Amino acid sequence: MRRIHVGQGYDVVVDWGGLGRLGQNLKTLGLPPRVFLITDSNIRDLYGSMVMGSLSYFGFDPQLYTIPAGEVSKSQSQLSGIYDWLIEHHAERGETIIALGGGVVGDLAGYAAATYLRGIPLVQVPTSLLAQVDAAIGGKTGVNHPRGKNLIGAFYHPRLVLVDPATLLTLPERERTEGWAEVVKYGIILDTKLIAQLEENADALREFNPPPASLLCQIVARCIALKAAIIEEDEREGGRRTILNYGHTVGHALENVAGYGELLHGEAVSLGMVLAATMACQAGMFPKSGLIRQNKLLKALGLPVAYSGQVQVKDILSAIQLDKKVAHRQMRWVMPRRLGDVTVTCMPDDLVNSALSAFFTEQRP
Repeated sequence: MRRIHVGQGYDVVVDWGGLGRLGQNLKTLGLPPRVFLITDSNIRDLYGSMVMGSLSYFGFDPQLYTIPAGEVSKSQSQLSGIYDWLIEHHAERGETIIALGGGVVGDLAGYAAATYLRGIPLVQVPTSLLAQVDAAIGGKTGVNHPRGKNLIGAFYHPRLVLVDPATLLTLPERERTEGWAEVVKYGIILDTKLIAQLEENADALREFNPPPASLLCQIVARCIALKAAIIEEDEREGGRRTILNYGHTVGHALENVAGYGELLHGEAVSLGMVLAATMACQAGMFPKSGLIRQNKLLKALGLPVAYSGQVQVKDILSAIQLDKKVAHRQMRWVMPRRLGDVTVTCMPDDLVNSALSAFFTEQRP
């Protein structure tokens, strides 16, 4: 368990099989009995009955709302649907929203909790690797806008985060694989020991046959600890927390331009890290050996390191201008200096343009 010391503070519990103990964990928070469980169509079919049963067994009265699975649901229209549902049920300020699912569910349900009645209690129960190590930790909530990812949102911390790595057993391979991008990110920006651990166990982590349960719990807990330390220092991304966006500048732009769902978030971030490290290498900031090692690890974990789609460079450049790291109309990039250490800096326009052009044209098969 890791206590995150932000605001009133909250616990992040990593517990293999913990999903069946959700009701027990909620009981310790002293919450009102009626709770509002928000999930997606895939997770409902896998875990809906078990979670509803656990909540009911421990005296809760769960109400269930399901959104369609996929990034397209992280939208203002789905958010309005949740508001309608809460209003129809006369949800009260003390009653809790439980977000059961991946990053889309966590961000969407979290933003609903942050804004309905100006804030009601929130519990995050992430079921994807990406959400367990990143999206559910740190209080970021929100929805996408047609012109950009995560442009509408709020910082809103949950009362509890319950992480059950056993849920990764039921993830489709592609969705499990994308999560490794965020794990590699932590290694590149903060932790060379994590990089070495991933390199040593890449085959087992990629193949999942058999699932390395103990190792998974260690890696998930380590990533949570790394992120927790950053957000305790900089809750609202006014400084050091910006480094957590390594690979996300181009990653978010690519998701938006290609169309939400064409590339999974982790796939886009993997490509964004490749491009960022390439730019840093070309600028003389990052040794080529570091670039090679990063890309080899991404590939070993099943992530893309080259782009083969049809987006246009001009569209990527346009989307980047809406990135939250833009200040005084200049993009600030998270750039590696060596493995385990990054900096936030502006980059020359000609270098950015040439690197983007090469990456999105020359690498196509």
